[in-house]
Formats: sequence, C-alpha cells, structure tokens
Amino acid sequence: MNIPLVYSEEVAEAITAGQPVVALESNVITHGLDYPDNAETARRVEDAVRAGGAVPATIGIDGGRILVGLSEDDVERFATTPGIPKVSSRDLPIVLARGGMGATTVASSVIAAELAGLKFFSSAGIGGVHRGAERTMDISSDLVQFTRSKVAVVCAGAKNILDLGLTMEFLETHCVPVVAYRSDDFPAFYCVSSGLRSPHRVDDAAVLARAIENHWAVGNPGSFLVTTPTKLADAIDGGEVEAVIDKAVRRAERDGVSGQAITKYLMRAVDRATDGRSAKANQAVLISTAEVAAELAVAHAKEFSS
Repeated sequence: MNIPLVYSEEVAEAITAGQPVVALESNVITHGLDYPDNAETARRVEDAVRAGGAVPATIGIDGGRILVGLSEDDVERFATTPGIPKVSSRDLPIVLARGGMGATTVASSVIAAELAGLKFFSSAGIGGVHRGAERTMDISSDLVQFTRSKVAVVCAGAKNILDLGLTMEFLETHCVPVVAYRSDDFPAFYCVSSGLRSPHRVDDAAVLARAIENHWAVGNPGSFLVTTPTKLADAIDGGEVEAVIDKAVRRAERDGVSGQAITKYLMRAVDRATDGRSAKANQAVLISTAEVAAELAVAHAKEFSS
C-alpha cells in the first residue's frame, strides 16, 4: 500500500526541473500564532526559501493524503480551520486513515519529506530531551525519527525549555551528525547559543553538502542535523530566558503540568516574561532558518545535480 502524495504545481515543476526543494512543517500554522499572523508568517517563511533560490514545500495532511506543498488556498484553510490536530510520527497513520486534516510536526514532516524524495527540511527548532526525563522518560519523537529518515534537517537548535545537554547526548549516542554552520555553538532557538559547543563547525556550503551525502553513503539510515543561529538582532539573551524557565518549571511541577502540555506552558511563561518579544523572535528564527536551508539546498544541488 502506497501513501498518496499530492504535489503542489510549484513543487512538482521544481522536482521535474531538478531544482532544490526545502520541506517545511505545517504545525507552525495551526498551533503557533493566531490568524492572520499565522498565515502571514507561513508565507514569509516560504518567501525566504524562494529568495534563497529554492522552492518551499510546506507539508500538510488532508483527505488521507500527504500534501507536498500548500497552495495559497491551502495555507488559508490550515490557518483558519479550528481543531486541526498536531500530527507527529506516531499519529500519522491514524490521521491518514481517518481522512481528516492534520498539521505535521518535525517528526512527521521528515517522514513525508523522505517519502516525497526531498532531501532538505527546515524548522526553527527541533524537539529534544525534556528536563527531568530521567524520571518522566519524556523524549521528543523528533529525535527518534532522526535515526530513521534520510533528510538533512536545518534548524536553530532546540528550545531552552529542554535539557539541551541530554539532547546532544541522545544525538551522539544514535550517530546523528550535528554540524554548526558558520558558528561554534549549538544554538537554542531564539538564543544564539545554548552554551554548548557543537561537535563540528563547517563554513563552506559545498563541504557541508558532501558531508551530508557521505553520511548516507557509508550506510547511515538517518538524518543529518545542521544548526544555524538566529540573527543577533532578533535574538533574546539566554540568561534572561533561563531564569524564566527555572521558575516556570517549578510552577509546572506544583500545578501538575506535564507531558505534551509542558511545552506550551513554558513557552507562554517566557512570552509573558519578555513582554511578547519571544513571539517576535520566534517568527524571526523561522525565517532566518528557512533562508539558510535554501542556501544549503542550492549548494547541495550544485554539487550533486545529475
């Protein structure tokens, strides 16, 4: 049984012409900002990919099909339809079977990207190992999926609300390469640095393209993680965010907030403490990451075009 893939006209033409394509998640449309800011941000992210010379393919689910690239009408539908479920890798087969709409996360997006033959995926931030995971076993399915899907994932690291040290340990244990593009540290979403040194730094996009292909050529089955920090002008001070998170984590434990609810709880706490600056920084990092993903996809296409 094959999962139906429906390519947008723009994406289909790009694939036929051998142009680089960058996959994007749709969860940021449905579970991020309110309308119309969500739709406008989605368009700005797609435009950032186009400006970099690649074609955006925002992934969505509808009618038992995986949509590889959303039309303008699709973006509006996803931005305005209430109750669209967030679909991670474990949820994907059920949502497809039911035939309803679904918004893809990082994990389900890389599955779709590999099925569609797309080599690059861009996300502002990946999931990771949650604080207290030694008690809760709360580890994002993003990390597990990176061990299974052959996709180059370009991101601004992971959010400070996670245990970033354990996140890096998980990636190392499972042989997922982590390379900082033109920076030294592993970034922390809208913070330029997490304070953790990246295992590798690469400044040349062509070298990075060859490293990605080498990862798969030697038999590795999973993803290749490329990090790029947000622009300094858009960043939030890491110390400021960490202080807020420490307090919010203690409040969450007191209030019994756990599981999937903890991420939204902590992010809202940061947003309140920064008077909304974190929401603007969130939008900025989505765009800056998409720009870099397009640059790298173009460099990869130049190195490996048939």
